[in-house]
Amino acid sequence: MFMMVMRIIFLFTAMGVNMEVYTRTARFFKHDFEENGSLERVTLFLNLASDPTIERIITPRLALTTAEYYAYQTEKHVLRSTSAREEVPGRRGYPGYMYTDLSTIYERAGRVEGRNGSITQIPILTMPNDDITHPIPDLTGYITEGQIFIDRQLHNRQIYPPINVLPSLSRLMKSAVGEGFTRRDHPEVSNQLYANYAMGKDVAAMKAVVGEDAISDEDKLLLEFLEKFEKHFISQGLYSNFNGQWLTFLGLYESRTIEESLDIAWSLLRIFPREQLTRISEDIIKEFYPRTSTKNRNTIVEDTKNNYDDIMSESPLSQEQNLIDT
Repeated sequence: MFMMVMRIIFLFTAMGVNMEVYTRTARFFKHDFEENGSLERVTLFLNLASDPTIERIITPRLALTTAEYYAYQTEKHVLRSTSAREEVPGRRGYPGYMYTDLSTIYERAGRVEGRNGSITQIPILTMPNDDITHPIPDLTGYITEGQIFIDRQLHNRQIYPPINVLPSLSRLMKSAVGEGFTRRDHPEVSNQLYANYAMGKDVAAMKAVVGEDAISDEDKLLLEFLEKFEKHFISQGLYSNFNGQWLTFLGLYESRTIEESLDIAWSLLRIFPREQLTRISEDIIKEFYPRTSTKNRNTIVEDTKNNYDDIMSESPLSQEQNLIDT
């Protein structure tokens, strides 16, 4: 395990950041890497908003060239995390070759035959006005094999991680779930959760117009599912404010396996009568619908609160150290 860790190289690339973000980002990552002893295995490329445009254009290519050297010459495994802030020159005046240009960056990730190293890219895009149809995130979605959409509204409602499942996708998921990979009910449960969540969002929008008295009992079940899905399934951390400190930023997260997530999913699907689970086959329903969850989420949250209370009863110096350890 130690030898495997030492073979990993991390490249962090940020483009178009302002000086304040640059200072905060550089300080955070340098301190974090120094703390865990991995600074000697990190390469940072930071491009400021005030830097020349041509420098911003070549920054990702410089980072990829560096990654290819580490991966294919020194046979390291490179994780490349990129943060890009796109400026819109005029009314979406992007050139017609933008798709090709982006693909030459993203498609340099992967493996090369005859070499033991690899490159993994995790591009992070900030969208102007949270607009997913903006040319950069839109074209990126066509090129990559999936995307995770971080929703500002979920974040403001203290759902952590604030992942909006509707625009999020994975084109490789179907090849890595089901019997022999995760659990045989995984694909159908995923489809049912997605469908019910989408319908719940539609009902919530309709309720805002016509009022709760005008919606049916079936729609009320969808609203109940919507609330509990975000609170108990999407949320995987204790996002509460104790003594003015956000626990999610102190490392107090819920540790959950795929099996436990599927059990939580079934506990949510039991809100509906069996006949309303139209995207799940009858044999899967017979096997899993009567089950009870192997892990109670309320117990997880309570244990985390108790752990935090124990820490906060100590001296300030011990509090800081124990929160970091936790």
